[in-house]
Amino acid sequence: MAAELHVELVAADRSVWSGEATLVVARTASGDIGVMPGHQPLLGVLESGPVTIRTTEGSTVVAAVHGGFISFADNKLSLLAEIAELADEIDVKRAERALERAKSDTDGAAERRADVRLRAVAAG
Repeated sequence: MAAELHVELVAADRSVWSGEATLVVARTASGDIGVMPGHQPLLGVLESGPVTIRTTEGSTVVAAVHGGFISFADNKLSLLAEIAELADEIDVKRAERALERAKSDTDGAAERRADVRLRAVAAG
C-alpha cells in the first residue's frame, strides 16, 4: 500500500472534500508547495489559486481556493479556506462572465477570483 495522508478541505460555509491522498499542491504566501506523506509539519497562509489533490485511488481532485490557511502534522493536512469550490462545481460560463465584468469594472480582487476558478476547471 502506498503512503498516504488524510486531507480535509474546508470552506467557511462547508466541508468541500475529505479523503486520503498521496500528494497535495497548493499556493501559499511563500509560493506553491507540494505536501506528501511524511512532510515536515507546516503552517502557512493560502493564497488564491487552484489546489490539486492526488487521491490514493489515482484520481485528481482540483478546487479553486481563495485565501485561508494550510496546516500539516502527523500525516493530516488541513486546508481551511475562506472560499473553496471543486472544479466540477464551477459554472464555466458564469465564471467567464464574472471575469469579463471584473475586468471592465477594474476590480482586481474579483478578477483574480474568476481567473482562479477558470484555472481550476482547466486543471481538473
